[in-house]
Amino acid sequence: MLSIKNLHAKIGDKEILRGIDLEIAAGEVHAIMGPNGSGKSTLSYVLSGREGYEVTAGEATLNGEDLLDMSIDERAAAGVFLAFQYPVEIPGISTMSFLRTALNSVRRARGEAEMEAIEFLKFARAKAAALEIDDKMLQRPVNVGFSGGEKKRNEVLQMSLLEPKLMLLDETDSGLDIDALKVVSKGVNALRDPERAFLVITHYQRLLSHIVPDKVSVLAEGRIVASGGKELALELEEKGYAAVGLKDEAAA
Repeated sequence: MLSIKNLHAKIGDKEILRGIDLEIAAGEVHAIMGPNGSGKSTLSYVLSGREGYEVTAGEATLNGEDLLDMSIDERAAAGVFLAFQYPVEIPGISTMSFLRTALNSVRRARGEAEMEAIEFLKFARAKAAALEIDDKMLQRPVNVGFSGGEKKRNEVLQMSLLEPKLMLLDETDSGLDIDALKVVSKGVNALRDPERAFLVITHYQRLLSHIVPDKVSVLAEGRIVASGGKELALELEEKGYAAVGLKDEAAA
């Protein structure tokens, strides 16, 4: 589904990605781990089309189509979704209005009929209930005054409604307590499907105990330096990044 070959990218004059090669098949959950500053979030930003990041070499395709040649909205319509580590607040816009606008925008781009207000309300409430999101939260401005757990549940709710093909989770476990982590992980796992793929970026094994990956790769200094099965995450938890030949200070 996702094919990345020799991907190089920079922000300003600083090169961050230095030749990423990665394949993620449909139905696969692929976890990316690595030291701070290794390029994990940059990879998700480049794939989602965030401004300020310049691709200088290489390619990335989604289902055979050139992902890097698409605009941000075209990537969304193609099924790319980025769950932020720090979701932004949008004052003045209710969560429900935001969600309906986003869903109908994607449906229009895909040639599908827009969802009417009453139909959407029933649809959204059913999805929200599974994530322990109540109506009061849906009426509040997007992420304004939300706790860390509420913001992440809201991100997963967006995924549930939009039903993307490629989900990029950038440290979704950041800021979550144990209970919120379980709720968010349950929501993510409910979306696992033979036609979808996940790229899960995390520092910690604790997330991967709930969202069990098919593969794990270690990214360091802009390159994939090691790959393996889910047991690789357990080894990193026990031994640190020295387990894959990185110096201790790189993991600090």
